[in-house]
Amino acid sequence: MEILHTPVLLQECLQYLSPVGEPFEEHPFMIDSTLGEGGHSYAFLESFPQLRILGLDADAAIQAKARQRLSVFGNRMDFHLGWFNDFYSNYPENREKPDIILFDLGISIFHYEESGRGFSFRKDEVLDMRLNNQAGMSAADLVNTLDAEALADVLYVYGEERYSRRIARAIVDARHHARIDSATALADIVYRAVPAGYRHGAVHPATKTFQALRIAVNGELLRLPQVLPDAFKVLKCGGKMGVITFHSLEDRIVKTYFRNLGKQCVCPPEMPMCKCGGQPHGEILTRKPILPSKEEVEKNSPSRSAKLRVIRKLRDVSPENAEFVAVKSSEWDLKVHSTCNV
Repeated sequence: MEILHTPVLLQECLQYLSPVGEPFEEHPFMIDSTLGEGGHSYAFLESFPQLRILGLDADAAIQAKARQRLSVFGNRMDFHLGWFNDFYSNYPENREKPDIILFDLGISIFHYEESGRGFSFRKDEVLDMRLNNQAGMSAADLVNTLDAEALADVLYVYGEERYSRRIARAIVDARHHARIDSATALADIVYRAVPAGYRHGAVHPATKTFQALRIAVNGELLRLPQVLPDAFKVLKCGGKMGVITFHSLEDRIVKTYFRNLGKQCVCPPEMPMCKCGGQPHGEILTRKPILPSKEEVEKNSPSRSAKLRVIRKLRDVSPENAEFVAVKSSEWDLKVHSTCNV
């Protein structure tokens, strides 16, 4: 079995999320919320012999690969197939609470190289991009049905693509002649749509378009504000939660939520007296995001945009305070969600 993906910020995760010392018990429990090929879980299980892990993933194909890889750890490793936001929102009250929760919001190299779902603009594959390819609209559905304005908005907001309107118009013009069903066909349309100087930069001109469509198809920025409060609720008091982001919008959501948890008071400004108890719910362990070293970026270029933030849970968030701590999904994300039906 060939392992394609290199886990990012691995040593930093082991350091900041270490289950050693107070308040961790003899056999700590961790949830790897984005298992992928199992790189982070493998390192944690190898480094901490008493640790047990439950790995979540929405993709059955990559989870099968992780099962094989992690089988050497026996019953210390368990698996759950499904979206992490569904898992945490339905977490049974009588189930063991985790000491550690990890989210790595990046896409595994497996999806680009082996999934066959059109994540890469360099492969002539069906334009799908769904992590769970049994539900929701595919990337091909989006590029063949959205009008030019909506498509341009997706490319600009999720991909920060400065030529979003030119690319969107080119896509709409092209689909009048034939449906756009392959990754290479879409990449070629983007390549021809952008200015000549933009075609020959360090990054392929279709990179941001493909990123934006992947985020939209999988509802990545909608799931994040939903899952963070639910995961924090499940986390054991004294436990730690770490989130690795790769996109500025993702990082902003995590930063805001952790900052709210770390506030002394979360009462709204118009409230004359503090009613929340005046105590922080979490201790932020990374005042600034942890970034990959120069050496890591040189060895593993996908790590260049990674940021790790970690918080320790001090106390539960009461129902009365939940709305003041939570980060709400934007109207934009809700609009795209209803379009993509993820």
